[in-house]
Amino acid sequence: MNIARELNLVLDETLSLGGRGASFTRDTALLGAIPELDSMAVVSLITALEQHFGIMVDDDDIDGSTFATVGSLADFVSSKLGN
Repeated sequence: MNIARELNLVLDETLSLGGRGASFTRDTALLGAIPELDSMAVVSLITALEQHFGIMVDDDDIDGSTFATVGSLADFVSSKLGN
């Protein structure tokens, strides 16, 4: 599984980015840089990640740095998958 590619798809779909997510790299800033990713969207994104990747995310698992960049979010998902 290519976590980065799958993550970009989840981001694009969940945030209704209209295909912009396909061009995201590990360095693409998320929280505070993408208007669609507000506090309510974070909740939706966590749910989408849980469903797509089959992971469980506890409230104390995450903080703002988790959503800083695509890379930090990919690393988080990877750690939850045990990779």
